[in-house]
Amino acid sequence: MEKVILKASVRNETGKRVAKDLRAKGLVPANVYKSGKAATSLTVPCVVLKEILHTKAGENALITLKISDADASVKDRTVLIKEIQRHPVSDDILHVDFNEISLTEMLKVNVPLVAKGEAVGVKVEGGILEHVLRELTVECLPTAIPEKIEINVTDLKIGGHVLVKDISIPEGVKVLNDGELIALVIKAPKVEVAKEEAAVPGSEEPELIRKKKEDADAEEGAPAPKDGAAPAKPAAVKEVKKEEKK
Repeated sequence: MEKVILKASVRNETGKRVAKDLRAKGLVPANVYKSGKAATSLTVPCVVLKEILHTKAGENALITLKISDADASVKDRTVLIKEIQRHPVSDDILHVDFNEISLTEMLKVNVPLVAKGEAVGVKVEGGILEHVLRELTVECLPTAIPEKIEINVTDLKIGGHVLVKDISIPEGVKVLNDGELIALVIKAPKVEVAKEEAAVPGSEEPELIRKKKEDADAEEGAPAPKDGAAPAKPAAVKEVKKEEKK
């Protein structure tokens, strides 16, 4: 991996007010950490830091901090970005932490996974490429950190997938993820089927039932009942009862 140089200055004052004044001058407060040592407080130019983040290496860029110090007690450091704090609305960089590293010691980093080519299952069969893993955790020397790890997906059809153990890894890089994990898969397209609601016997609305009853009574010569009233009895039945009383 190509090294980049970032000029830095020792920061003797800390606090929110100091940090705000530094940002107004185009500087970003920073800390450099190393195991077993106290953190070194620095400032770095925001514009140059943004340029580094937009390189292919991104946050995995191997950075040489060229530190200016009045008494020369702080030496240059080789670092990797540990964490970047951003404003929740403007996304401006508020603070950056670096980890000091040794070029001769192995370290663990996350490397982006990138699909290369256009899968047959997508181009011809209309499938969908789904990334199950967006990055791999690898172990290697700082100078061997890959910018990205590519997976050739050209021959994958619907249902096809690539396991971590099947990915081609650069020499000198060890993958720490489980080899049986699926890195990406070609899924079949989702098909929405319109379902017609089947008519269920006895599911008619109350108004419809009453309407059918009224129609049936009308055909037999009976007057239609008012809402809530019991249906009138046929006239023939009433005549029979009158004759019985005589």
